[in-house]
Amino acid sequence: MAKKKKAKKKAPKAGGAAVDEHVLDRLYSVIDSRKGADPNTSYTARLFSRGRQQIAKKLGEEAVEALIEGVRGDKGKLVGESADVLYHLLTLWAATGVKPGMVWDELARREGLSGIAEKAARHN
Repeated sequence: MAKKKKAKKKAPKAGGAAVDEHVLDRLYSVIDSRKGADPNTSYTARLFSRGRQQIAKKLGEEAVEALIEGVRGDKGKLVGESADVLYHLLTLWAATGVKPGMVWDELARREGLSGIAEKAARHN
């Protein structure tokens, strides 16, 4: 018998309409809740206690590991390293006050734009 898909949680959108909450939104919430937690019991709390520079450094390390696996072509390892990159990126967002919705809005703004045109517009 086929398994039923788990229903996605609903989260309110800035405009008031409900949208499906994404796993990255849920992960961000967990990460953000670790601020001020005991660094001896939480890796995320340990990162926060070490500051933004350490979080950024870890993000860079994970990004390099992801690009190495991308060049090697090992899909399984690239998937794992990609998850690490996303986790550390979300941790950096939480440390700097960037909310996922801010990034989702920026991506939506860019949707349908030529990458070349979008990049040129940033230089004006």
